[in-house]
Amino acid sequence: MRIALLALALLATPALGSPQSTTLQGAPLAADRATETARATIAAEQERHVRLLERMVNQNSGTLNAAGVRAVGEMMRAELEPLGFQVRWVDMTATGRSGHLIATHKGNGRGKRVLLIGHLDTVFEPSSPFQRFTRAGSRAVGPGVGDDKGGLVVIVAALRAMRTAGTLKGADVTVVLTGDEERTGQPLELARRDLIEAGRNADAALEYENLAVEQGRDYGTVARRSGGNWELRTTGKTGHSSQVFGAGLGYGAVYEMARILDAFRRELPEQYATYNVGVLAGGTPARLDAAGETATATGKTNIVPSEAVARGDLRTLTPEQDARIRAKMEAIVKQHLPGTGATLTFANTMPAMAPSEGNRALLAELNAVNRELGLPEMPELDPAKRGAADSGFVAADVATLGGLGMSGGGAHAEGEWADLDSIQRQALRSAVLIARLSKQRRGPTQRAGAGR
Repeated sequence: MRIALLALALLATPALGSPQSTTLQGAPLAADRATETARATIAAEQERHVRLLERMVNQNSGTLNAAGVRAVGEMMRAELEPLGFQVRWVDMTATGRSGHLIATHKGNGRGKRVLLIGHLDTVFEPSSPFQRFTRAGSRAVGPGVGDDKGGLVVIVAALRAMRTAGTLKGADVTVVLTGDEERTGQPLELARRDLIEAGRNADAALEYENLAVEQGRDYGTVARRSGGNWELRTTGKTGHSSQVFGAGLGYGAVYEMARILDAFRRELPEQYATYNVGVLAGGTPARLDAAGETATATGKTNIVPSEAVARGDLRTLTPEQDARIRAKMEAIVKQHLPGTGATLTFANTMPAMAPSEGNRALLAELNAVNRELGLPEMPELDPAKRGAADSGFVAADVATLGGLGMSGGGAHAEGEWADLDSIQRQALRSAVLIARLSKQRRGPTQRAGAGR
């Protein structure tokens, strides 16, 4: 069987179109038999994995489509249970979301416990016109094809290869696939309870969002910035505009809003911090809907506005940077113009995956795998080039490496695409990396900050 698989691999490997993946055919002789069996299995099953990707993409799983998210979860259940995983669905109706899929593979209890993280949902709800999978050669286009259904396929391909190679048997692996990564349910403590717990009981975490590729070179993700929201409301005295700026009327809510936002622009800049204003309105009155996405206002040119509202996001690289930026924002808000007031509130969505020695050690392990496979080493990606992800919820507790899914582009927009050839090199990297980690002696149960 192994001879046949190796023969298939030699036939299949030249189809890998990526400049990085062409070296898979001539990997170093140092690669062991298990690695070569994994390589052959992944190559032989390429079209199987493409068909799985097509089925998942054609099943709408917009975050608010609870039934669709559950359906993709059941597709993953059907893949994982035959590999020896105990699979359960964690209902998240209480958070306004569908739920999460958690799968556990019990190994020998000696090697490192590995957590694999992905998500079942996409940003494309059933109302989106972008709904179907299409393929042109090695490029697949479809909603969530890379973010994150391509990552789910890489997980399946890697674990199937490990099973065939015999390296899955002794491995302690937990897979957590959230159903609301794109629009996290609330309260956050409940929505991410199970993922955080899984991180605290792992020795290494691997996250399967898109692989970062720049100028034909693959990059490793050891850090991601946070994702949080802020809401600013300003108030002022209303009256005839002929009296604006006067001692009795003051400046009005809109001038106070303008002062604050311009001060943010001038005084907050520092590396890796961004603060966007997403929606803004001012008038008498000004309102923001419950979702924080639609603002309405009425007013006249000769009336000083009584209210203004703005909502935006804040992204930072570390908890320390986040605290520092928030303190600066709050200090700016307190410096009111005459006759005005302002309040600023924050809402956390995703914590940062701060760079750490543990994360860099995991990338070093992956680069050892790259050398074994004859692939170029992967440098660290600039964290300013990545958004927030669920890996941020575990990175404070366990060494974490991100961006292990398929390569592609156009995420969150019609025309999102993925490179089908990247399935093979990404799945092989993961299969060998997980096998390596599973042979290393595990540490004590993780504590907060262990990943730092």
